[in-house]
Amino acid sequence: MDHELERYLTDHLDPNDEKVQQLENYAKENRVPIMEPLGIDFLMQMVRLKQPNNILEIGTAIGYSALRMLEANPSARIVTIERDEIRYNEAVRNVQAWGKQQQMDLLFGDALEMENEAKLKGPYDLLFIDAAKGQYKRFFEIYSQYLTDDALIISDNVLFKGMVVSQTNEKNRLNNVAKKLRSFNDWLMELPEYKTTIVPIGDGIAITVKR
Repeated sequence: MDHELERYLTDHLDPNDEKVQQLENYAKENRVPIMEPLGIDFLMQMVRLKQPNNILEIGTAIGYSALRMLEANPSARIVTIERDEIRYNEAVRNVQAWGKQQQMDLLFGDALEMENEAKLKGPYDLLFIDAAKGQYKRFFEIYSQYLTDDALIISDNVLFKGMVVSQTNEKNRLNNVAKKLRSFNDWLMELPEYKTTIVPIGDGIAITVKR
């Protein structure tokens, strides 16, 4: 997105309360990847529109996006999976600080191995994927079967700072991730039973529904 346009839109976002600001400051200081301001605002608006009762999140980190989704729909219940023990423990503390223990189930483990635990708590009205970029396809394949018929599937970072459109052959980690995300996007857009739209907000957000 053009930087001036991005700044214009960001300037028109509602100010965050102190609890949210503390989470964002912590993430910035400790280099924890959380959604960009326009991205999280868009996700929250989708939650307001959809009003999902049951949400599954792949990639908790410190609990930022899950807590913001609850802010958008206070009556929702969220199951969220995190494989990094440090981040998982930070998320537990943040959920407790916000008093949301009754609405959020935090599962510790690799989402590729947590299918049995997660499916017992479904079906889900919204699946949010924001974890290991190279595994997006597997996350989608595993967990899309535990959704309601009219569920939303939202995948973050699918434009990866615009790198998915570059054709460089340079071999490094970022280019490798970008190629995997480009492959995921192509696969996602061609699924016959789903319809996907990619929105160039934040770091790129894919919205998928059943046809």
